[in-house]
Amino acid sequence: MLNLVQADLFKLYKSKSIKILLGITTASAVAMAVMAYLIPQGKIEASMTGIGFMFSDINMISILGGVIAGMCICSDFDNKTIHDAIANGYSRGTVILSKATVLGFALAFILLPYAIITGIALSTGSEFSMGSVAVGFLHVLTSEDGTALSASETWKLFAVILTLMIVYVAQLSICVPLAFLLKKPIFVVAIYYGFSFICAQLMRLSDSSPVFDRIFSSTPYGGNYAYVTLDTGTGDMVRAIAVSLIFMIVMLAVTYSAFRTTEIK
Repeated sequence: MLNLVQADLFKLYKSKSIKILLGITTASAVAMAVMAYLIPQGKIEASMTGIGFMFSDINMISILGGVIAGMCICSDFDNKTIHDAIANGYSRGTVILSKATVLGFALAFILLPYAIITGIALSTGSEFSMGSVAVGFLHVLTSEDGTALSASETWKLFAVILTLMIVYVAQLSICVPLAFLLKKPIFVVAIYYGFSFICAQLMRLSDSSPVFDRIFSSTPYGGNYAYVTLDTGTGDMVRAIAVSLIFMIVMLAVTYSAFRTTEIK
């Protein structure tokens, strides 16, 4: 499996598409931080939070995550890379696991600008605000009180960033069975974006239904997993990571169950 992972990582390294996606998330992360900085100062209208949300990590990853899944998995059905790997003796489970691993690395890579810019912005001690739309790294950025990070908080920030990245990768892991079964990037992008929109609406339902909230919280889409901050306890972050890892294992099992009997043409 290591050879497959190394080959796919090298292909991603040479790909112009991943560089373009990284450029998009870098520009979006900068725009998000600048808008969150200018709003509390009154230099732009507070009503601009909707536009600021469009640049946020939760919105961008909902779109670009499906694109990367298409790049990492669907395109390899078109160029017969997956066919060649299986023909050369790799099991279907190994192929699935290697593709999911590379997808996870790719998602973390394009999220890196958000993590770096959030850390830099917090280190300035400035105040940031984006109203009630803040989720993920934007929530981390806007939840602080405008004081510079202490040494202990800096280490806590690394833990928060790691937790958020694992939660995002877990949320996007649903693209793995979609990509292996549909084999068309456009379907994966459209279905995942629609699914993420529905999940945002279901968050409101969980506020009024404790039973649904408990069920939803057993997935990386529910609970407060996308709202971890420097004030979040270690136990809550461990729970977020555990729920995410279990969900990823379930998605891989679903993918293997469906793909192991699929005829490859």
